[in-house]
Amino acid sequence: MPFHNPAFADGFARLVMPRSAARQGRTSLFLSLIVVWATAGHTAAAHAQQNATSGNAAQQAGKVTMLPAITTTGTMGLGALVTEGTHSYTAQSTSAGTGMPLTLRDTPQSVTVITSQRMQDQNMQSLTDVMASTPGVSVQNYDSERYSFSSRGFSIDRYMYDGIPTAYDTGYSAGESSLDPIIYDRVEVVRGATGLLTGAGNPGASINLIRKHADSKEFAAKLTAGVGSWDNYRTTVDISSPLSRDGHVRGRLIAAYQQYNSYVDYYSMKKKVLYGTVDADLTPDTTLRVGFNYQDNDPRGSSWGGFPLWYADGTRTDWTRSKSVGADWTSWASTTTGAFADLEHRFGNDWTVNVLLNHSRHEADAKLLYLYNWPDAATGLGMAASPAWYLGDRTQNSVDVKASGPFEMFGRRHELVVGLSSSRQVSDFDYRAALNVPPVGNYLTWNGSYPEPNWSNAETSATYDATRQNGMYAAARLSLTDAIKLIVGGRYSRWETDAVGWAGGSPTSFSKNAFTPYAGLLYDLNDNLTAYVSYTSIFNPQSYQDRDGNWLDPLEGDSYEAGIKGEFLNGKLNASAALFQIEQDNLAQPDPGHMVPGTTNQAYYAAQGTKSRGYDLEVSGELRRGWQVAAGLSHWTAKDADGAPVQTNHPRTLLRLFTTYQFPGAWHRLTLGGGVNWQSKVYTVAAGPNGDEEVSQESYALVNLMARYRFNRHLSLQVNANNILDKKYYSQIGFYSQGAWGAPRNVMATLRYQY
Repeated sequence: MPFHNPAFADGFARLVMPRSAARQGRTSLFLSLIVVWATAGHTAAAHAQQNATSGNAAQQAGKVTMLPAITTTGTMGLGALVTEGTHSYTAQSTSAGTGMPLTLRDTPQSVTVITSQRMQDQNMQSLTDVMASTPGVSVQNYDSERYSFSSRGFSIDRYMYDGIPTAYDTGYSAGESSLDPIIYDRVEVVRGATGLLTGAGNPGASINLIRKHADSKEFAAKLTAGVGSWDNYRTTVDISSPLSRDGHVRGRLIAAYQQYNSYVDYYSMKKKVLYGTVDADLTPDTTLRVGFNYQDNDPRGSSWGGFPLWYADGTRTDWTRSKSVGADWTSWASTTTGAFADLEHRFGNDWTVNVLLNHSRHEADAKLLYLYNWPDAATGLGMAASPAWYLGDRTQNSVDVKASGPFEMFGRRHELVVGLSSSRQVSDFDYRAALNVPPVGNYLTWNGSYPEPNWSNAETSATYDATRQNGMYAAARLSLTDAIKLIVGGRYSRWETDAVGWAGGSPTSFSKNAFTPYAGLLYDLNDNLTAYVSYTSIFNPQSYQDRDGNWLDPLEGDSYEAGIKGEFLNGKLNASAALFQIEQDNLAQPDPGHMVPGTTNQAYYAAQGTKSRGYDLEVSGELRRGWQVAAGLSHWTAKDADGAPVQTNHPRTLLRLFTTYQFPGAWHRLTLGGGVNWQSKVYTVAAGPNGDEEVSQESYALVNLMARYRFNRHLSLQVNANNILDKKYYSQIGFYSQGAWGAPRNVMATLRYQY
C-alpha cells in the first residue's frame, strides 16, 4: 500500500479549496394505524406513477434524492443494510433479530432502526440522544455521566457492536451511554428478548451499534462546525478515499472534537472521537474490514447522584435547573477504545461466511462527591458528604463465526444461519478512600468550591467480575408456502462468572448452561401486510445484592409477541403493530431505605411472578416525496405475583415522533422538521425526613424543531432547537431519594460541507 496516494491527494486538495375507555383508546390506536396502512396502499400506485413520470426530472434538478428500489421478500445482501446515503428514516433490512438479513416486515419482533439521516437531522451527539428518540425506550439519568435505558419495563444492559454482545454495569459506568454516534451507520433496537444472538440478557431490548465502513471508491469528505447553547462547540471530519488505484482497498477516517458547558452550574465537558477503518477486497468474493475507535470524555464538575428532594422539615425542595451537586475538582472521566477485524467470503451459491473479531475497553477515572441528607430550609446546613475515587476498566475480547445462505428442501427455497461465538469480559474497579471529609456547610449557597480531600494511597477492590460466555446458535427461515414462513432456531449458551463484591467481600461464582429457543411464524395477508407471532425464553445472571449482602438469583422467564407489519411504497414506508407479554422471576427491585451492608449501594429484592404486557405501534419512512417520518407509540404494564405494580419509576406510555419535509420546486433547498417526545407519569417510593414517601413526575412533552437550508450541493446550514417550550421536568426522581432536572430550551446551528 503506497504512502503517496494520488487519488487521496488530489481529492484532499480540491476539498480544502472551496404510547371500558382504556380498551376503546387502544382499539382506536390500532384502527388509526390501519388507516395509515390503507391510505398508503391506496396511494402506492399513484406514487409509483408519479415516480415514473417525474422522477428523472426531479433528479436532474437536484431537488429530490430517490431511494433505490427495495426487494421486500427473502434475505437480502449485506450491502442493503447500509442506511448512509439513503436519506431515509427506515431501513431496507436488518439482521439484528435473527442473524439473517431480513426486511423489517419479515422480522417477527418489534424493530426500530435509527438511520444515519435521522441521527443527522436530529443532531444526535450521544447514544443517550439516540435512545431518547427511540420508540419504546425510556431514558433516565442517575447523574451527569450515567444514563440508563429501559424498554417494556426492563433495563437494557446489553449493547452489541456489529452484532457482538457486551454487558455493562451502570453502577460502574465508563462512558457507555455517552458514545458518540458519528462512527455508526445506524442503531438497531430490537424490543423484547433477544437471546438468540445475545445469549444472556434482560427481555427489554438490545441495542446494536453498526459501524460505518470504507465503501467509497471515490474521494469523499464531510466537514461540520457547530455552535450552540452553553458554549457548545463541535467540529467533525469524515474522509473516505480509495487507497489503491483500482479502489479495491479503501480507507475512512472520522474525527470529532466537542467542548461545552451546561445548564448545570460548574459542569463542562471536552470530548474527542477518532475512528479509522480499511476495507480491502482481497478477491472478488472476499472482503477484509479492519478498524479501530477511540473516544475520550473529560468532564469537570461531574455529579454523583442528584439534589435533595426535601428540606429537613419534610417540605419539598424546588431548586433551579442550574443547581449542582458537583465540585470544581469532581470528574467522571472515561476512555473507550476498540478494534475489530471482519473477514467475509461470499460463495457462488449465495452463501456467506463471516469471521468477526472484536476488542473493546472502557476505562473510568472518577473522582466523585456524593452529597446526602437534607438541608435546613433557612440555614442550608445538614448535608453530609462522601467523597470517593474509583478507577478501573471493563475489557472484552470476542469472536463470532457465522455462515448464512439459502438451501433447497421439498421443492422450496429456505434460508439458514449458523454460528459460534465466544467472549471473555473482565470488569475490575478499585476504590481509594478520602482521608479527610470537610463539612458541606450551607448548601443553599453551594458554589462548587468544596475542597478536594486528601486521598489514601491504598487501592481497595470495589468490584471484580470475570465472565465467559460461549454459544452456538442457529436459525432457519422455512418457506412453508408462498404466504407462510416459519423462523425457528435457538442458542445453546455456557455462562460462567466469578465476582467479588465490595471491598473483597461476598464473592459469588455462577455458571449456567441454557438453551434459548426462538420461534416466529409469519403469514402474508396480502402484498403489503404480514401477521406474525414469536416466542423466546430468557435468562440473565444479575449483579444486584439484597439488604443482607446476598446476590440475587439469575433472572429467567419467557417472552411472547404477536403483531402485524406493513410495507408500502416499494419499501420506503414501514409500519407495525404488536402485542407482547413477558413472564419473569427474580426481577431486581429497589428495597427502599436499605443499602447493601458496608456500602452506600442501593439494596434490591427479587420480585417473583412478574408479568409485563403491552403494545407497540410504529411507522417509519417516506409518506410522500420529501416527507420523512418516524413515529412510535408504546404502552406496557408490569405487576408481580401479588398484583403489585413494579418498575413504576419507568414511564408506562411513550410517544416518539419526528418528521421532516423537503419542499418541492423553487423551495427545494429548504427542509423543515419537528417532533415531540411525550411520556406518562412516573413515581416511586423514596426515603425522606418523615419516612417513606411517594415522589413523582407527571406526564410531560418535549417539543423539538429543526430547519436546514442547502446553499448548493456542497454547503448547508442546519439549526436544531430542543425543548422549545422550555418544559421544566425531572429527568429522574427517587434514585437514592434524590432528583435531577432535564435540560431547558437549547439551540445549535451546524454548518456542513460535503464533497
